Amino acid sequence: QLVESGGGLVQAGGSLRLSCAASGRTYSSYGIGWFRQAPGKEREFVAAIGRLGFRTWYRDSLKGRFTISRDGAENTVYLEMTSLKPEDTAVYYCAAERGFGSWNYQRGEEYVVWGQGTQVTVSS
Repeated sequence: QLVESGGGLVQAGGSLRLSCAASGRTYSSYGIGWFRQAPGKEREFVAAIGRLGFRTWYRDSLKGRFTISRDGAENTVYLEMTSLKPEDTAVYYCAAERGFGSWNYQRGEEYVVWGQGTQVTVSS
């Protein structure tokens, strides 16, 4: 099970750090992705971190503002978001891929365990 936290209301230009904590099992060797879905829009890829935690990938438009990291000891993945904009408003989800074989980190269909989501609202 994955549980997101850290969402909330923030003014434009502010920062938030989202957490994705695993419970019931360890996901330290699984790729983890962050996705978001704004009202009336499709879910979109935000960032992902590789199975060993050495590689990271980002949505092109978010590079430089968002940073994904993982703490294996705490079985937690973080998404640090800075210089937030109103268009970042969405429900943010973390998800774990199956942990073996090929993995297209940008495709939500590649993930098998999802959290319940955390709301991020950026006011202008």
